[in-house]
Amino acid sequence: MARRSKRSDGLLVRRGKAGAPINIEGEFTLKIAFISLGCSKNLINTEQMMALCRAAGHTVTGEPEGADVAVLNTCGFIDAAKSEAIENILALGELKKAGRLGKLLVCGCLSQRYRAEMLDELPEVDGLMGTGSYDHVVAAAEAVAAGERFQDFGDISATTEEGARMITTPSYTSFLKIAEGCDNFCAFCIIPYLRGRYRSRPMESILAEARALAEGGTRELILIAQDIGPYGKDLYGERRLPELLRELCKLPFHWIRLHYLYPDHLDDALIDVIASEPKIVKYLDIPLQHCDDRILKSMGRWGTRETLTGMLAELRRRIPGLVLRTSLICGLPGEGEEEFEALCGFVSETGIERAGVFQYSREEGTRAAKMEDQVPEEVAAQRVERLVELQSRVLDAYNESRLGTVMEVLCEGFDAEEGCYAGRTYADSVEVDGRVWFTAAGSIPAGTFVNVRMTGTRDGDLTGEIEA
Repeated sequence: MARRSKRSDGLLVRRGKAGAPINIEGEFTLKIAFISLGCSKNLINTEQMMALCRAAGHTVTGEPEGADVAVLNTCGFIDAAKSEAIENILALGELKKAGRLGKLLVCGCLSQRYRAEMLDELPEVDGLMGTGSYDHVVAAAEAVAAGERFQDFGDISATTEEGARMITTPSYTSFLKIAEGCDNFCAFCIIPYLRGRYRSRPMESILAEARALAEGGTRELILIAQDIGPYGKDLYGERRLPELLRELCKLPFHWIRLHYLYPDHLDDALIDVIASEPKIVKYLDIPLQHCDDRILKSMGRWGTRETLTGMLAELRRRIPGLVLRTSLICGLPGEGEEEFEALCGFVSETGIERAGVFQYSREEGTRAAKMEDQVPEEVAAQRVERLVELQSRVLDAYNESRLGTVMEVLCEGFDAEEGCYAGRTYADSVEVDGRVWFTAAGSIPAGTFVNVRMTGTRDGDLTGEIEA
């Protein structure tokens, strides 16, 4: 587990919305605060736990101060995520020490990964749940509130993703998880050991939840899973993502966004659906991680530089206006200057508009952690800076190409500090990409789609004015 941080200078949290108190006569009602760290997949588990606690009669909030129990849903993927989780634990411990918080229940990937160490090394923690026990949150919260030192670690490959949620995103944008777990077992990644094997949700259940989201006002639906491409193979014996997408497109969403699609699952049937359905935004997040043939093989990843380059070119040919996003890792074991320069050339050659560039994190329990030729951390960090700078030039070129054009923008509200409206085009996914800053003569409610003429750029973002 990552070393204890000395920081306790505030919570780096994503707060859920407070739910209305539900009191059950004759039963003790707790005030339970939820804090969700990490990815959108984790957020959905938090929203499900919130709904369970509210249905049990407890008051649900996003503010830990004054709560009887704080439930911290953690990420434990890489060192940065582990450090953030520990900082939150220490900050919540300070609230407990000051008498401003009752108990602390920690769940999610960090507790799943370090269940043997956490209660011993972090006395701030009163209870632990693993990633196979989210549906036991009510019993866990009640137990720690009663003074029990609680632990619950269920089967990580047997969990379901069903049940009500307390949606915490703006009403017009919602995530929909279609599967849990991962069967890829990439050499550098710990996720399958924390989240279990790949498990698709039944299509009927997904569509029922999607209909409820549409009825609740969702305009932008974001499909998520560790990898959405294999959807259905474990349940139906074949991949059925194209069929699912066609059914979702019959519902009254304006945009349907896809996260994530691994390159080996982009077959003709899926490409045809993406290209032909106007509701599916022409934006694909395809995690590639690298392009060097030897490194891809050692990571257990699909393809070669030639096949990846050809695949991206084919996608651009068949899907006009396509914007690509990917994840890239610098400093993987065996990456020398030659391999890194090849990666830089690949980014420039393919013109990938968006990229999350990460420094390799040597995670115990993964195959890559045992590999020879580990790259010094300072070298990997320098490579990240160089690749980010290069990719920013690709993004700048894309933004320049949009000047003078009119693009549809999802308005996310007025920013008083900036003195203008903020929104996103189809090329901007929530939280990971940029925004469009635009002016308008009248009032534009958040969640409204408007046409904006792009007139400039600012720090990697587009600026513009609403088109009458």
